[in-house]
Amino acid sequence: MKGRAIALGLTLTTALILGGRVTAVEGKKPAKDASSFSTLRGPGVDEAKTQAAAWLKSAGKTDAASQAEFAKIWASETGLLDKVARTLALGSPDAAKVLREAADAEIQPPTTVPAVIKDKKQNAFFRSNLALAYGKALTIRKVYEEGLEAISVAKADEVVDPSALFFHKAVCEHALMLKDQADSTIDRLLVDVVDAPERYRMVAALMHFDMLTWQEKDLGWIARKMDNIQRRLKLTRGGKKTQKMQREVLVRLDEMIKKMENDGKKPPPKDGKDPKDGQPGSPNDGNCPAGGPPGDQPGEHKPGNPMRDSNPANAQGTGQVDNKRIRELAEVWGKLPEKERAQAMQELTRGLPPKDRAVIEEFLRRIQQRSGSR
Repeated sequence: MKGRAIALGLTLTTALILGGRVTAVEGKKPAKDASSFSTLRGPGVDEAKTQAAAWLKSAGKTDAASQAEFAKIWASETGLLDKVARTLALGSPDAAKVLREAADAEIQPPTTVPAVIKDKKQNAFFRSNLALAYGKALTIRKVYEEGLEAISVAKADEVVDPSALFFHKAVCEHALMLKDQADSTIDRLLVDVVDAPERYRMVAALMHFDMLTWQEKDLGWIARKMDNIQRRLKLTRGGKKTQKMQREVLVRLDEMIKKMENDGKKPPPKDGKDPKDGQPGSPNDGNCPAGGPPGDQPGEHKPGNPMRDSNPANAQGTGQVDNKRIRELAEVWGKLPEKERAQAMQELTRGLPPKDRAVIEEFLRRIQQRSGSR
């Protein structure tokens, strides 16, 4: 396992350095048809076509019209998995129905994986490739839950495109915040699949490095949860699962608010240092922004006293959350006029991604609600 981890790290680093051209491990170019780590390779077009033709024949589609349509499918410029999926739809009305339902944006996405995919008695070629094609179509529509469930049915050594299996599975797991599973799947894609497209490798590497920054129940965690909530609501899935996720976010926001309130009640440290930023404490215990006017003390703010100028034209956004500034605003938020709230929000969220701004806005909105209820 240690060797696989080293190989994965080298592969990921190479993917980023070369902009997706993962062509070497440990500085050596591998032989064209061999890799010291890769163990999976999808069938070529001719082999896949032979497998598809044999399945179509077993499905009883030997008539001239079906064979002509099969020839047309395999003469097209579409991808290999798409050719196989269209062949399955040609030979099976059930396959045609579920693939149409998965891909059609005008049809409400399914909430369960179809029985034809779950049926273990089905032909292995048919079942695995149908599961992969179905799951991929759902993933494109951001229906990650059922997409992941369907793709998990497929077996890598039975599909015509193992790289698509691991890539779309990793996309679902990443989106659903299943970090360990996503890392394991990315490992399989980058280390085991010899012919994975460079675009898959590059995106997989980016997902991996993104997950390295994840921390449990921080602002990023809340933002990812909120993204999933919004995604589910757009899919009209506002049931118990979505409501549970909403409660988790609200509980965490309340915990953060209470922590800030408690931090504000703590006496100043004896050494004159602020333990949160390591800087010398100011006479007002750091509650007033540096250079702020004396009348703008937290808890004493008067609507007529303007807040410090954020100088939006000159300031450069850092993309980092200023926790000290949030604490300051938390104490006066309910007393600020609407104009000053908007100015403060602009200052606080400058340089942050939209999803993180949404978290801060929700956080301060809840502070305002709490202030109004006291």
